[in-house]
Order: sequence, then structure tokens, then C-alpha cells
Amino acid sequence: MCGSVWVSTDHDEIERVAKVWGAKVHRRSPEVSKDSSSSLETIQEFIRLRPEVDIVCHIQATSPCLHPHHIREALQMITEQGCDYVFSVVRRHQFRWEEVNEKGSKNPTPLNIDVAHRPRRQDWCGELYENGSFYFYMRKALENGLEQLDKIAYYEMLPEHSVDIDVDIDWPVAEQRVLRFGYFGQEEKAAIRLFLCNVSGCLTNCQIYTSVSGEDLVAVNARDVAGIQMLQREDIEVILISSVNEPLSRGLLEKVSQQAGCGLRIGEQQKGLEVERLVREKNLRWDEVAFMGSEAEDVDILSQVGLNGVPCDAPVADLIAAKYICQRPAGHGAIREFAEYILTLEKKSTAQVHQNRIDRAHF
Repeated sequence: MCGSVWVSTDHDEIERVAKVWGAKVHRRSPEVSKDSSSSLETIQEFIRLRPEVDIVCHIQATSPCLHPHHIREALQMITEQGCDYVFSVVRRHQFRWEEVNEKGSKNPTPLNIDVAHRPRRQDWCGELYENGSFYFYMRKALENGLEQLDKIAYYEMLPEHSVDIDVDIDWPVAEQRVLRFGYFGQEEKAAIRLFLCNVSGCLTNCQIYTSVSGEDLVAVNARDVAGIQMLQREDIEVILISSVNEPLSRGLLEKVSQQAGCGLRIGEQQKGLEVERLVREKNLRWDEVAFMGSEAEDVDILSQVGLNGVPCDAPVADLIAAKYICQRPAGHGAIREFAEYILTLEKKSTAQVHQNRIDRAHF
């Protein structure tokens, strides 16, 4: 449907994440990266550098309930109906009034309503508003600054898909809308059945303390233990993994495993081979496994499993390979954070099963 997907940014971290997910990156120039810069200025810069691009679809990241069929149908309005410019709208039933000066004596004037004959909502077709979800442009229209447009059309989206995140208070509403009306992909995601996690660098912060009597000690965060228990309550088995180079002794590893209330696999060979053998023993597919890594040797495992994550203080190689980077560091709640992420995705997968049963009349 699309020749290429681009992310426009001047931020290094956004560029890194975009490339990990397979997008190309348009690195904005300082001239169009100002607080006052418009999206149109950035898109015009993009097409000047990309002469091969004929049609641009500008998707707003703040509209998370956009579906592929919206893009497909709007694109057909460009390619088959000859439109130069197509934008998304939503129908709203809101009565508008003229704004007046609070200190003035002028009465506000209704803009789209006869006060003496106020219509019922069901008797009024409403008005169309831009919802900011997407904009399609022909190259010629962009080069002319949208001033000479031969044919303009709008694409109407349903209210449940017209979610716009503008201020902080929009986030909770958007999260619930996405769970019910968002797009989760065509393929049914496998349920996670096994969570594997490094001991050092994930459950602990790699620091080893020595008591007065010479005994080695490590700290385990109660939030991480709670995260493990959350997964177990959802029938997800949790196993801690140690490598052949594990700095903790076997006795200390067993104590940590007991404290966390989960299984332990002490590696006797390369970690990747150990994990592969464990997956075979459990008779699981890779997409049924989640893994949290923290070492450079974990990159191959991160790329194989269905879900992966790393603490924010993981090595650069892991950060590049990871799909989810925790905001918390190792030993300070990273496992709890990743556990919540896993369960959120499981909830989305469940919501997808019911997505086609949504009754428009009960929205």
C-alpha cells in the first residue's frame, strides 16, 4: 500500500527507535525544527530531498486509533478519484457560540443553532471537524503550498477512531480507547507462557555486598518480586537465568530464586544454547516466550523471542536490539515495569478477539 514509511525527527532516541521498528528517518534541518515550525514546512523539506515521492500521507502520532483500512480508502481517493488533497474528519454534534469580551455588554451569538428551535441530537446531522489523524497530499499540491488545489475531499472517520492526544488529561482516555478500538495487527499474537530473566543486571543491580562475617549479599527489589507474582497469577511461568560467567555463587542464586518465588536455571553452557534447550524442553514456540536481558551476549536471544525488554542501564547492544526499554534500571523495578508491559499486551490481545463484536449503537 505504501512505498516507504518515514519518521521525521531531530531527536537521536526517536531516530534509533524508528529504525529498530523498520522505518526510514528524515532528519529535520534546524530551520524546520523550531517550536514555531509547522508540519507543512517539514513535509515540504522532505519532498525537496525526495524527488521520487509522488504522494505523501502525513500520519499524526497523536491519533492512535487509526486503522489500515482508513489509509487504504483515503489513498484510493487520491489514486482513483483524482484528488489533490484528502484529510480525515469526524462528525460532531456540538452547538457553537461566538466568543465575547467578558467586560463587554454584547450578547453571544449562536453560530450554528437557532435557539428558538434547538434540534434534538438525533434529528441533526451535526458538523464535520478535522480530527488530525492523517492528511494525504499530491506532490504538486505541496510544492504549491496548498494554494492551488483542483480537487479536495475529506474522509470521515467514526468517533471511536477519532482519538487525539493533545494534553496530559487525554492519555487515560486514549489508552482505554486503544484497548477497545485500536488496531493490533492482522496476525493473532501468541499468548506469552514463559518469562525468562537474567539474575544479575535485571533482578539485581550487579552489586555484591559483603557482610562482616564475609558472606556475600545482594538486594532484591520488592517491586520486582511483585511483578513476578503478577505474571504467575496469569499462568506465565517465570524462570531466572544465570550465565556461565555469573558472579553470584550457586548458593546465593538459589536464595535469590527462593526470595523471588520462581524457578532458576543455572547455565552450564553459552546462555543462548541454554535458553534454546529450555524452550524445547517446555515444548514452546519462540513467540510464546518473553525475555529480559542485560548483557551483550543476550542480543541473539532478544531477537528470537516474542517479547523482549531491557533495563534502561543495559549495554548499548541490548538497547539497540530491544523492543521495550524500561524507564527503571536493573534492581530498581525494571522487572515490574516489563511485567506490566507484558500484561498490557496480553490485555490488548484479548480485546482484539472482541473487536469485531463492537456495536456502533452502544458506543
